[in-house]
Amino acid sequence: MLIAENILWLLVLIGIMILVHELGHFLAARWFDVRVEAFSFGFGPRLFGFRRGETDFRFCAILFGGYVKMTGEQPGEDSVSDPRAFSAKPRWQRLVIALAGPSMNLLLAVALLTGLFMVKFHKPPEVHAVVGHIFPDSPAAKAGVREGDRIVAIDSKQNPTWEDVVIKEVSGPGQSLQVKLEREGKTFWTTVTPTLDERTGVGYAGWLEQGEIQIFSLAAGTPAEKAGLQKGDILVSANGHPIRSQFRLQEIIRLGGGKPVDLEYLREGQRAQVRIQPVFSPQEGGGRWMIGVILQPRMVFTRLALPGALVESVRQNLRSAGLVYEFLKRILEQRMSPKSLEGPIGIARLSGEAAREGPAAFVALMSMVSLQLAIFNLLPIPILDGGMILLLSVEMLMRRDLSLALKEAVLKLGFVFLMAVVVFVLYNDISKMLPAG
Repeated sequence: MLIAENILWLLVLIGIMILVHELGHFLAARWFDVRVEAFSFGFGPRLFGFRRGETDFRFCAILFGGYVKMTGEQPGEDSVSDPRAFSAKPRWQRLVIALAGPSMNLLLAVALLTGLFMVKFHKPPEVHAVVGHIFPDSPAAKAGVREGDRIVAIDSKQNPTWEDVVIKEVSGPGQSLQVKLEREGKTFWTTVTPTLDERTGVGYAGWLEQGEIQIFSLAAGTPAEKAGLQKGDILVSANGHPIRSQFRLQEIIRLGGGKPVDLEYLREGQRAQVRIQPVFSPQEGGGRWMIGVILQPRMVFTRLALPGALVESVRQNLRSAGLVYEFLKRILEQRMSPKSLEGPIGIARLSGEAAREGPAAFVALMSMVSLQLAIFNLLPIPILDGGMILLLSVEMLMRRDLSLALKEAVLKLGFVFLMAVVVFVLYNDISKMLPAG
């Protein structure tokens, strides 16, 4: 049932992406009076559709993709005499048509985040990057980083946010990070070298941000619920130890070995205390002591006016686009694993999770996927929009057409490469689902 739900939300997600992307090509083609033969959702055999004017709007059997078929678009088509053929139009018009699809995805990414931020904008409660938890034997622990340390600088970045720290961490496996820490009024430098997480393909340093931790949910009939804890309660301490990360409570309960836990918490600004007796939960590989809560960092939300929401949306999309290109660069340099890429199965899982979390999470995911789709299509790979843009740019510089044989060879090479990428990401998705070891 969960798999079917994930697939359904994936189809909703990519359906919107296809519609917006291909609508860009379609509208640009119609603007320049190019004959559009088909507007297709999916590839392969036609299932159903309708014809309006000269265009066949169709749904095909393989729904993961889509295309706009224009007369004279493919090299070698017998359409030289048709003035409305794609190949008969000036190169600058063909360039605009090729750019229209990715441009629509970029606009959608900005528009979605703008609308989301006007309703719900996550305002980080902590400006400075302060360490809230260190995992034992992690690179951060070995470098001497402790809970409560403030990261004053990381490499050349001064006064980084925790987002800056995470970006450095995940994109730099095997790369030494020069970290300046502030502890009890004194500053000093240390070196943290993130390891490569073989399962996710990104860097891992083993630290978490300090912040207020609140209860996200409670399991029915568990000690936490029976003790009167509620969703939204902010945990202050456990057995006198401050709770600065969602993993700290688990650690305190585990080290207690089943002994009662004295929790201090805030509810609507009022401080309270409660003693809870953990219960043992048998699990594969042994089991663990638990009280039945799921924690998360406290979220502080506000709303932005349209101008502020638009500026923040553009800023975040530009930052995300830079990160995508940085990740691709590091993968090509073999400094990051290709396992960090998500394929259709991974995106289906993320779609289902986001949909179950709520509309805001799904809109945020849709914006991210739309941006990444635009960037992917702009890569200079034959058969993609970026490949066509590259060929047209070369022809504009040369002021003549490239040979038909060369164009056909480039398209065949691009198709083979794209199929290899599809096979790889599917294999990558499946390998992530298999048990480790």
